[in-house]
Amino acid sequence: MATAASTLLGLLVALPLPLLAQQVQVSPASSPAQAGIVDVTTLAPDIALDIRYAGSDNFTGRVVPGYEAPRCYLLQPVAQALARVQRGLRAQGYRLQVFDCYRPVHAVQAFVAWVHDANDQIAKPRYYPNVDKRQLLDGYIAETSGHSRAATVDLGVLDCRAGSCTALDMGTGFDRFDPLAHTANPQISSVQKQNRQLLLDAMQAQGFANYPMEWWHYTFKPEPTPGTSYDFPVR
Repeated sequence: MATAASTLLGLLVALPLPLLAQQVQVSPASSPAQAGIVDVTTLAPDIALDIRYAGSDNFTGRVVPGYEAPRCYLLQPVAQALARVQRGLRAQGYRLQVFDCYRPVHAVQAFVAWVHDANDQIAKPRYYPNVDKRQLLDGYIAETSGHSRAATVDLGVLDCRAGSCTALDMGTGFDRFDPLAHTANPQISSVQKQNRQLLLDAMQAQGFANYPMEWWHYTFKPEPTPGTSYDFPVR
C-alpha cells in the first residue's frame, strides 16, 4: 500500500510545471542597467512620482530600507507599457500618480519584520484600523513580492482637466489595509467606483492585472522575469 507521503509525491510529479510553486531566485545584478530595469520617467517624464517608502509618509512611519531616492524603476517592457497608460490618460486630461514600483528584496523583508513587531502600532489608526497587525501577512503584505521582480506598480490617478492636478477620490488612501480598499468593494460611492474603473480600464488595456484586495496594485502580465527578484537599492 502506498503511503500518504508517496501518494502526495506522485501527485506533485504528475502536475504540470506551471501549477507547481515557482522558485524565485535573487539576481546578482547590482544596478538597474545590469538587470534590464529602467527609470520610468525616462519614458514618461510627466508621470507624477509620490514614492512613499522613500520618506516617512507610509505605514511604517519611516524611510524603508532600500529606498535611497524617490524613483520608479521597472523592467523595460513594463515601463514601456506604463508609459502607454500615461499617454492614454494624459489625452483625457488625467495623469498617473505612482506610489511604488520596483522594491528591493530587503525592503520586503523589512516590511515582514515590521509586521512581527507587535509594539509598533503607530500607524494603526490611519492604515489598518480594522485589521489586527498580525493578520497583515494574510493578503496585504507579502513575504515575497512582485514589486521585487520589477513588474508591479502601485498607483492612482490625478485629475488635471481644470489645469491644476488633484488626486481622484478612490475611496481609501494608498496602503489602507482594509476591505474598503478591495477594488470591487460595493460600499464605496458611485464616483469612487467610476474613478477606480477609470484606472482599471487604462491599466488593463496595456496588459496590467489588478490585485483585487488593493485598488492601487497592478502587475504586468505575463511577467518578463517571473522567477527572478532583484535586491539593489533604489537610488
